[in-house]
Amino acid sequence: MTVNMERLRALLLRVEKPSRYTGGEFGAPDLKESAFNFCICFPDLYEVGMSNLGIKIVAQSLLNRGHCADYCFTPYKDFGAGLKEAGVPLYSLGLKKPLNEFDMLGFSMQFELSYTNMLYMLDLAGIPLTREARKGGNWPVIAVGGPCAVNPEPLADFVDIVFVGDGESVDADVADVYLKHGGATKEFYEEISRLDGVYVPALEHKVKKAIIADLDGAVFPDGFAVPNCESVHDRAVIEVMRGCYRGCRFCQAGFIYRPVRQRSVKTLTGQACSLIANTGYDEVSLNSLSTGDYPDLRGLLKSLKENLPENVTLALPSLRVDSFAGEFAQNARRISLTFAPEAGSQRLRDVINKDITEDEILKAAESAFDTGYSSVKLYFMLGLPTETDEDVEGIGRICALIKGCYKRKKRQKPLRISVSCSTFIPKPFTPFQWEAQVDETEIVRRQQLLVKSPHMKGVILSWSDDFTAKLEAVLARGDRRLGKVLLYAYENGCIFDGWSRELNKEGWLSAFERAGISADEYTRARDENEVLPWDFIDIGVSKKFFLEERRKAYAGEVTGSCLASCKGCGMQKVCPAAGGVK
Repeated sequence: MTVNMERLRALLLRVEKPSRYTGGEFGAPDLKESAFNFCICFPDLYEVGMSNLGIKIVAQSLLNRGHCADYCFTPYKDFGAGLKEAGVPLYSLGLKKPLNEFDMLGFSMQFELSYTNMLYMLDLAGIPLTREARKGGNWPVIAVGGPCAVNPEPLADFVDIVFVGDGESVDADVADVYLKHGGATKEFYEEISRLDGVYVPALEHKVKKAIIADLDGAVFPDGFAVPNCESVHDRAVIEVMRGCYRGCRFCQAGFIYRPVRQRSVKTLTGQACSLIANTGYDEVSLNSLSTGDYPDLRGLLKSLKENLPENVTLALPSLRVDSFAGEFAQNARRISLTFAPEAGSQRLRDVINKDITEDEILKAAESAFDTGYSSVKLYFMLGLPTETDEDVEGIGRICALIKGCYKRKKRQKPLRISVSCSTFIPKPFTPFQWEAQVDETEIVRRQQLLVKSPHMKGVILSWSDDFTAKLEAVLARGDRRLGKVLLYAYENGCIFDGWSRELNKEGWLSAFERAGISADEYTRARDENEVLPWDFIDIGVSKKFFLEERRKAYAGEVTGSCLASCKGCGMQKVCPAAGGVK
């Protein structure tokens, strides 16, 4: 069946941004149904999902195997209500095919507060929300992947498959097995449960994450569909590296994407040229967790400049303070430079293994100012393990030093400093996965301590919502009991809670109360011997290493970067790409 778009004409004319729902993007592939039809579902708005590189890579891997790969994004409330009123099920953008007619739906989970958006999309598609309710029916297989999949237990009641790790191959491998068994049979689930990177919640087995060792030979699209409306990141994107050498102890991405794998200058240049030629963009973003650590960044920039059209600019969004150089900044738009000291004192930066000094921060700032920047964004966290009031006050001190650095020379424009302070969230597969999250009352006290600092005069200060941070921590470290909370929260109207204007705090509080579950149970400190809900997943980094890093944190010891030497995290045992620094 194909949805008749003429039937939705009146609805499209009255909703916000109707171009979110029409498809027909420039550069979108001419899709046709195949023996296996997969729809990649992104549980957030179109303009957010269309900026995501991962879903484009997964789609390309399926298309390369001859399967159909379509897209669907979470409709905003106005269009969702209109679909229900019209009796039209949620559909894919390319084929206009109802989601309930696909063989498999794959949800890309980038953020814990989008979990209820998945339920919203299933509901709009007329698909029963729980795995139990779908049992025995002719429904699509429901899968999830993305960074949140490293602890899928809060979603276990709702999904059939969880993809853990790199998605360049395993998604398409599962599609092939589906066809081999003629559908989602018992034999299908048993066979895919033996694949690296596949978890079947109904079977409750252990799983190793999927790892692509060679990024040069990995799937990557030659072009992207250009969004019909402005997206969050409206540019071409190439992935320079995957993983990070640094090992910041709070950073989940730095551990779950190990080992570090790089693409060659030749490969990246070819990908950038193809994307620019096929999309018409005039900007290329060089993405990674720490682009400044790319071993031949100068050579890459030189190659891109020589091979891309003159009007194309380069964006380097992931430069660390200690890898910043003025020559790199010259390749980016001089709008605002972003640094992430994370902590206000050297002591606390050592605790989190940030491994940058105050002198490096000031040197990088001065280099940026001399290049022409007059606006700086600084990212910090509040509530880090061992944090004291002196550490909080140190944030203001850094701002004062940067002001002084700017004033040492005559500048054309006034300096603009923006400081964002997010609440620390203990995440699975980090050395801080056992830590308690500081409660909301204490976080507010520390925020006010910063507000009252004389050094913050003239600084634009913002911070994350305290309840949102707590909810993210609960869902990140949750177990299967949270399935009831998610279901009740959705029934209470909790969707798009990651957007501050949409947060339904009362709906969530009511859901926890109805389920008889205390959120504090999930934000408390964990004993090192306690069985954690995510222990059955092997990401390649050993628990022994995480514990050693935790103890180093409390001793204020810096482990440093993997670039200097192998730190023995365990990845060399499981991936040939983690062969150490030659």
